[in-house]
Amino acid sequence: MLLATYTLWLREIVRFYRDRSRVLGALGSPLVFWFLIGSGLGRSFHGGLGQQPLPGGYLQYFYPGTLALILLFTAIFSTISIIEDRQAGFLQGVLVAPVPRAAIVLGKILGGTTLAALQGAIFLVLAPFAHVTMRMVDLPGLALVILLASFGVTGLGFLIAWRLESTQGFHAIMNLFLIPMWILSGALFPASGAAGWIRALMLVNPLTYGVSALRALFSGGNVAGEPSLAVSIGVMAAFAIVILIVDAMAVRQRRHVVPA
Repeated sequence: MLLATYTLWLREIVRFYRDRSRVLGALGSPLVFWFLIGSGLGRSFHGGLGQQPLPGGYLQYFYPGTLALILLFTAIFSTISIIEDRQAGFLQGVLVAPVPRAAIVLGKILGGTTLAALQGAIFLVLAPFAHVTMRMVDLPGLALVILLASFGVTGLGFLIAWRLESTQGFHAIMNLFLIPMWILSGALFPASGAAGWIRALMLVNPLTYGVSALRALFSGGNVAGEPSLAVSIGVMAAFAIVILIVDAMAVRQRRHVVPA
């Protein structure tokens, strides 16, 4: 199982970085959003209701959300390979091989998690430009949050891609479901100023806790009006475990893998 998991993990890494368009799309698009949206709203943002203006303006507030978007984009782009492997016949070959089905799940998810975490680490270099400071004591927690968030969104992308037959359908689902999931994570606006039903959606959104945890680590403590760091990490860990179990159950259902 370990050999099969490692092989699939390594294949995801190599395939992703050989396709420069995926690397550019996963890292370039969030950077454009961060710069354009952050610069456009920089003078009108005050950090939320009742809070003091942030030194870096909206660029500083938007920074954790942009990091979450990079993790989301990279993870989702990596799971598209599941559909491509099915169409090429590679996935069917893996399924008939004498390896546990769990190796397929772990190999794919760990590959996407690694890619997302590496892309996120690259974005951390731009933290000083948003007046975001990172303390050495917070780096282990930051790494844990990035890994948990990457694992969770990769697992979610795996579940969606596993049940689809075309990349066009995958992109349609991504635009309909995953982008609103990011918007309702607190990346663009604080929950304190949103309508009641929006706040309810934000509370049940697992990505909300990833963004809150990142913002808490970048701020040096819990942020008023947002879930605490401990709660956020606990929710993300629970979500990662649940999505892994659901993915493993989905892989066992052969009818969702081999087209008729």
